Amino acid sequence: MTDATDITVHRGLFSSVDLYVEDTGGTGRPVVLIHGWPLSGASWSAQVPALRGAGYRVVTYDRRGFGRSDKPSRGYDYDTFAEDLRSILEALDLRDVTLVGFSMGGGEIARYVGRYGEDRLHSVVFAAAVPPYLAKTDDNPDGPLDQATADGMESGLKGDRDAFFPQFVRDFYTANGVLKASPAQVDEAVALAQQSDQTAALGAMEAFATTDFRDDLTKVTVPTLVIHGDADAVVPFEGSGRRTHEAIAGSELVVVRDAPHGFNVTDADEFDRALLAFLAK
Repeated sequence: MTDATDITVHRGLFSSVDLYVEDTGGTGRPVVLIHGWPLSGASWSAQVPALRGAGYRVVTYDRRGFGRSDKPSRGYDYDTFAEDLRSILEALDLRDVTLVGFSMGGGEIARYVGRYGEDRLHSVVFAAAVPPYLAKTDDNPDGPLDQATADGMESGLKGDRDAFFPQFVRDFYTANGVLKASPAQVDEAVALAQQSDQTAALGAMEAFATTDFRDDLTKVTVPTLVIHGDADAVVPFEGSGRRTHEAIAGSELVVVRDAPHGFNVTDADEFDRALLAFLAK
């Protein structure tokens, strides 16, 4: 995730599966970075040095089924994902923590707060995140994900993941019809996606598409940043980030102009500035 040689790798300490966790250590306030689908903790490579340089203790991990973590045959639901996050916080005895959840990682934050409360938390960040509820349903007409699109993603992944992932990554990094990532950045993200287990990728896709976090968000009271690109075509701002901001009283909203879904990579400088400014408050 970074070139530093003194990052500690933790394994075998967490939950019911072996999760791969990287920890920069130190005495700074901890920041836990939760990655998006279908990547791994390595997708935070632009944020770890910036946060570490500002004095924070940075922890990243690979979600079960992804990256270098175990790939069990089940457990790809948000109650289990939140339990995995809880196990990391408890095993490392992290307190006064800021949780930063990108895309589906925002769901872990919402469900963690909904199930376990905020005792260990200092603040939270929803970055291009899926809450409050992606699926467009009769009781969620503003959900940005219609059934036809969800079905298309599922069939594409099932049919040919080697073709699906490169196209998905290009969409991930495209804003207003322009691919903003370099070829190397695209290749890196595709390689991370290919580390995912197929059962995990499909299960997590269903989870982020269909889980309702509206009740969870009512329990968020710690300082909150919602940061989103206004050209996000994967998790559109109006149906997700804006609604999350409206649901959490007192939350701060930063909208990055002309930024795609994967803006922590394509617009890393602006993303990092906003994140560091929030953390400093």
